[in-house]
Amino acid sequence: MNSTSPIGQPLPRVDGRLKVTGQAKYAAEFEIPGLLHGSVVNSTIARGRVRRIDTTAAEAVAGVVLVLTHENRPPVASYDEPYQDDDAADGSPFRPLYNDRVLYSGQPLALVVAESLELARYAGSLVRIEYDVEPHQTDLAAVREQAHPAPEEVPSRGDFEAAYRGAPLQIDHEYGTPIEHHNPMEPHASTVHYQPGDELIIYDKTQGVQNCMRYVEGVFGLEGKVQVRSPFVGGAFGSGLRPQYQLPLAVMAALKLKRSVRVVLKRQQMFTFGYRPRTLQRLAIGFSPNGRLEALHHGSLGQTSRFEDFTEHEVEWSGALYACDNVQLEYKLGSLDVYTPIDMRAPGAAIGVYALEAAMDEVAYAAAIDPLQLRLRNYTGINGNQGKPYSSKELRACYEQGAERFGWSRRPLEARSMRDGHELIGWGMATGVWEAMQMPASAKACLAADGRLIVSSATADIGTGTYTVMTQIAASALGLPMDRVEFRLGDSRFAQAPLEGGSATVSSVGSAVHQACVGLREKILDAAQQSPASPFTGASLDDVAFEDGELVLKRDPARRVPLAQLIQTSGTLEAEASVKPGDEREKYATGTHSAIFVEVRVDEALGTVRVTRVVSAVAAGKVINPKTAASQILGGVVWGIGMALHEETWTDHRLGRYMNHNLAEYHVPVNADIHDIDVFFVEEQDSVVNDLGSKGVGEIGIVGVAAAVANAIYHATGKRVRDLPITPDKLL
Repeated sequence: MNSTSPIGQPLPRVDGRLKVTGQAKYAAEFEIPGLLHGSVVNSTIARGRVRRIDTTAAEAVAGVVLVLTHENRPPVASYDEPYQDDDAADGSPFRPLYNDRVLYSGQPLALVVAESLELARYAGSLVRIEYDVEPHQTDLAAVREQAHPAPEEVPSRGDFEAAYRGAPLQIDHEYGTPIEHHNPMEPHASTVHYQPGDELIIYDKTQGVQNCMRYVEGVFGLEGKVQVRSPFVGGAFGSGLRPQYQLPLAVMAALKLKRSVRVVLKRQQMFTFGYRPRTLQRLAIGFSPNGRLEALHHGSLGQTSRFEDFTEHEVEWSGALYACDNVQLEYKLGSLDVYTPIDMRAPGAAIGVYALEAAMDEVAYAAAIDPLQLRLRNYTGINGNQGKPYSSKELRACYEQGAERFGWSRRPLEARSMRDGHELIGWGMATGVWEAMQMPASAKACLAADGRLIVSSATADIGTGTYTVMTQIAASALGLPMDRVEFRLGDSRFAQAPLEGGSATVSSVGSAVHQACVGLREKILDAAQQSPASPFTGASLDDVAFEDGELVLKRDPARRVPLAQLIQTSGTLEAEASVKPGDEREKYATGTHSAIFVEVRVDEALGTVRVTRVVSAVAAGKVINPKTAASQILGGVVWGIGMALHEETWTDHRLGRYMNHNLAEYHVPVNADIHDIDVFFVEEQDSVVNDLGSKGVGEIGIVGVAAAVANAIYHATGKRVRDLPITPDKLL
């Protein structure tokens, strides 16, 4: 890193101008000559068979080219042996238009393809479907007794039963979380540019272009014929990790018609695939009068589809976050006539830590101990599930600095003890935790003829700032100004990259970008040494510096050469690097941690809740860009407030159908709901997690927020609501 390194600087987004001026193109915005448009027709029942599909009226509409159903779809290579994508759950993945079976309400049953989107949607309304209806079940509580263990084992330790029976104090409660849907601004869309010989260029809304490429190649037997591009994504939050059904439908239509086809889902159809699953979680904790945890049981029942077992890390956090010798963890699944859930921001942790941290608040009140002191009393530097120390864990600093900024020391212990007129005031807090993951990744760096540095990797930017931080990492490595560096992403032809999820992109792809630039430094120095009279003859990389676009000899800084001049002599220079987690990581547990402090005001007569202050203190290693990182945390806090007070997908179990599948009735926080949010990062050094010492921040922002809000509401009102969201009817 050079002395003027952009790493650690709060720089604006390099793609910001493109976005605010409308020049950034998304999956449904690429123009292709002769493009056809598809509209999906979805099932209106939750379970049964299609007896008959009448497409006559739709096909009679002028401009309609095709109505695709299970009866006339083209052959699909992998439908007898379903192809698993990179984010698939255990089981048999959903195959659109596979046969006449209806597996869930909203299942795609037909695709109308027409000359325009309006025609396609109108014709889709004319398709008539007759069903043989079968009894369905969509209520998780109703299948509690039929639940089966999740396929992924969860660790337990000690003797919970004996320790719990012998504990002086005990709590035992159930906490519920509802179905939530991602609802990114950009709907899912796929534009398939058909070319002769069944070669396809696909523009897709995805968090992993290479995953989609492999999926299409595998499903349709098109190896080597598919390129997927996704330069910009208008939010995803996990909904783009798996290929959604509009992609294979668009490919089917393109292959059958030998023409280019676009399929865009409507907002209502954004509720017809993955979501955050409903859970019922039990926390039973035995503890001493001074608040020491002696026994902890965390069991979760989560919903899944009948064709896949979707498993989250919901309960493991309870075995990792606090010191306790006797821990029993259990995770079961209830199979329902629904689509499979999918990862949603901080999957597992957002809901699992909610239950844990709400239960810890109940422990604090039962032991008459300040909730922050309770957490400090049970603090540990070891991940109990793994029996390993953390590579770094500045959670204690998060507690201390966050409490200071919030003014926590002035908090009275008693509930219903603070009031301002007709409003009850409450202060609550919670801990946040997420994994600090790294996955194998590659990147390519090229010093072009004009002296610009072009770096590429097949990663994504779903709004997190990937373009910007990768540009910062590359600029720092070669001592170039930011405007002389271009980072390219979202193309399956680029160097291998993992799915953009799990807060692992900077750790994984960022490390590859850094290493590729280090490799390029070697080639630049080698090129500079080609002349016999070169001042760099015999110099090693330790003897030189890269500053202000120049190669500099450290012992004689007057001896320097501009990289642009060097490249004119040597020609374009390139380097590619692949990285994976180092062996040193195996000795440690790794994680990102936070402490969240919340103030609420509750109208005593109306039961309405305002979250008036939030302080979020985060320990995330080396923060590459504090501006974009803080923005991620802010967004997570807003979502956590929504999770606590607003978000819930309602199911009419008589129909097995979602009732509020729109943005009018699916409630999310708006500007008027959000007040003062103070985000800051505590100092944390970590030489183990990756070469950059950086941990991701995309997920950690939401974890613990809902619990902190719920705990603040209890402190304000003295009423404990354990089922999210906490709405006025529950408080009254």
